[in-house]
Amino acid sequence: MSIKSDKWIRRMAFEHGMIEPFEPGQVRTSGAARIISYGTSSYGYDIRCADEFKIFTNINSAIVDPKDFDADSFVDVQGGVCIIPPNSFALARTVEYFRIPRNVLTLCLGKSTYARCGIIVNVTPLEPEWEGHVTLEFSNTTPLPAKIYANEGVAQVIFLEADELCEVSYRDRSGKYQAQRGVTLPKA
Repeated sequence: MSIKSDKWIRRMAFEHGMIEPFEPGQVRTSGAARIISYGTSSYGYDIRCADEFKIFTNINSAIVDPKDFDADSFVDVQGGVCIIPPNSFALARTVEYFRIPRNVLTLCLGKSTYARCGIIVNVTPLEPEWEGHVTLEFSNTTPLPAKIYANEGVAQVIFLEADELCEVSYRDRSGKYQAQRGVTLPKA
């Protein structure tokens, strides 16, 4: 496997629609305002968080069960920022829609700006031939409320190209999160 460069990412985005919408460079400002950067970097792509959030709350004293998740455990919020309560988490989605090639696996790591504030971004790998909006999980590890900014960079996707094609891709096995749109809750 090899890590792919900015040139490869641009080619795959333009020729194969791998990332839509796609930003070929690094964006650091919006008008006169500084923002947390997004777009193509040297060996990855900095993804943005959309303005749709699901903030975890335990008002129903529910048990967190990945096989039977209670959607009522979330409060839906839409807007330019999301305030995550102390020691809690929120779900969001990327602005970008991804179409991962059959010979590619991606890893995603949170941006240092958020990590340095005690905000952890968790994303599972994007498997070969998976497509959709990426569901993002933001954990606020601090004892204070934490702010997430919509339409700004939150994490970096690293693309790993395999030396050979996989036998069975995510699409081949009809993965349960295939072609997801919006913030997607756990499915059993």
